[in-house]
Amino acid sequence: MSTAMNRRRFLQGLALGTAAAPLWAAGGGQLPALRGVYPIMQTPYLGSGPVDYESLAAEVRFLDKTGTHGIVWPQLASEYMRLSYEERIEGAETIVKAAQGLRPKVVIGVQAVDAETAVRFAKHADKLRPDAIIALPPRKGEQNEFDLPAIKDYYRRIGKACDLPLFIQAIGNISVEFIVELMREVPTLSYVKDEAGHTLSRITELRAASTPRPLGIFTGGHSKTLIDEMARGSDGSMPVASWVDLLATTWDLWAQGRQGEAIDAFSKAMLFTTQVSSYGLVAANYVLHLRGVFPNWKTRNPNERPLDEESRKALERSFEFVKPYLRA
Repeated sequence: MSTAMNRRRFLQGLALGTAAAPLWAAGGGQLPALRGVYPIMQTPYLGSGPVDYESLAAEVRFLDKTGTHGIVWPQLASEYMRLSYEERIEGAETIVKAAQGLRPKVVIGVQAVDAETAVRFAKHADKLRPDAIIALPPRKGEQNEFDLPAIKDYYRRIGKACDLPLFIQAIGNISVEFIVELMREVPTLSYVKDEAGHTLSRITELRAASTPRPLGIFTGGHSKTLIDEMARGSDGSMPVASWVDLLATTWDLWAQGRQGEAIDAFSKAMLFTTQVSSYGLVAANYVLHLRGVFPNWKTRNPNERPLDEESRKALERSFEFVKPYLRA
């Protein structure tokens, strides 16, 4: 049997096994219930433009096979800001239904441009009963400096509308102190996806903060510093979905103390990370197309630069190289 085949079977066995006991506890206390690699699901579209709900459900089943620990939708990589209210409602229902009986935990995004609409999404999620909800703070355009009293009211109202564990996505001027203060006012606030400043130093600051209860600390940023994040005691990361097997493998191996193998898996994921940083979300969608999950690689971003032939060839080379290390 080839070395590549042995490697693939080993990784598939690792995906089917337990995620291994973590090496640290959140804040020195009880471990958060949600831990690991939770990809932001991308949104597939039919050729004419509508959301392709059949492929969205297929993406859930595909992600289960990758051994990922959870799934999140809709967030920035899902193009939530370009989805209608009705599309988000139907998409959330599609995902929760498709995930029934599967391994990954489900986190549904409820953010909106105003608190009233976010509350409507939160109440809908409360009926669906995913494992948690997540909300970006409301913003217009690229503005990242928030009116913090208004943001506090926004999260208080979301917390009252749904009793599920809540992720706050921290960006801009949302400080560690603000998160701790908000936790005291919103009992359901249990997790942060932190992208508000230097990722690694913020993990250390959040770990050291005197929070009213254990806080699960997740990160984003395409998981570019995942190894260092795990070493500092992060609880999870939220990358794009397209090559999440490599990052889930990284997480599982690291948790088992197999650091060299974790770094090897992580290095392969970084091939794609550098490419998506250059080519945009369309590159991540193209990889899902190569993997047979999406029928095309369409996005709704009018400013997205189309993939030219050389870009597609580059992504195909990376895909062929990492194929033996993928779980699905």
